[in-house]
Amino acid sequence: MDLARAERTEFTDLLAGLTAEQWEAPSLCAGWTVRQVVAHTISYDELSWADLGRRLLRAGGNPDGANALGVEEYGRRSPDELVALLRAHLTPQGLTAGMGGRIGLVDGLIHQQDVRRPLGLPRSIPEERLRPALTLALFAPPIRGVLGVHDLRLEATDIAWSFGPVTRRRGTVRGPAEALVMAIAGRPVADELEGDGVPVLAPRLG
Repeated sequence: MDLARAERTEFTDLLAGLTAEQWEAPSLCAGWTVRQVVAHTISYDELSWADLGRRLLRAGGNPDGANALGVEEYGRRSPDELVALLRAHLTPQGLTAGMGGRIGLVDGLIHQQDVRRPLGLPRSIPEERLRPALTLALFAPPIRGVLGVHDLRLEATDIAWSFGPVTRRRGTVRGPAEALVMAIAGRPVADELEGDGVPVLAPRLG
């Protein structure tokens, strides 16, 4: 939970300094602007479990549909209102508090990069956040990252982390841990990775 709070604090500080144009710029989430990514990030914290159930019912049980409903509702807020909401929920609540805050950590880390990368605002992510994010991104049901890399071995080049046996039928993918997290989440970062598994992975991204 402490790591999730640190991630959200950094994300909120970044957002507070963005221009109006940057808020409306495309993100790495297909079809979503920066504002919509932020709306999604905060759209579950105010929901009780009953509210969450009602949203899922409205979406026909489809998690992507539930996300879209949250973006539609919270995307009406101004940038200042969204920043204020994040400041009020630096410690994840509700669904994002699940698994001891791991859901909030992974969600916040990936979506912060969804915003930073297109805007050309890189950062150095602490290893203590990257390591749990890599593992949970593989197996978290909403991401289903393992489905895209199940036949590959992944090796981080900047921290001690890997996934899969040494010999994988379709090859190995190596790269910075941050790029691997984004690849597991399906983002188009193949040009930052190396190894004989990259040609296998690249068509599955984006």
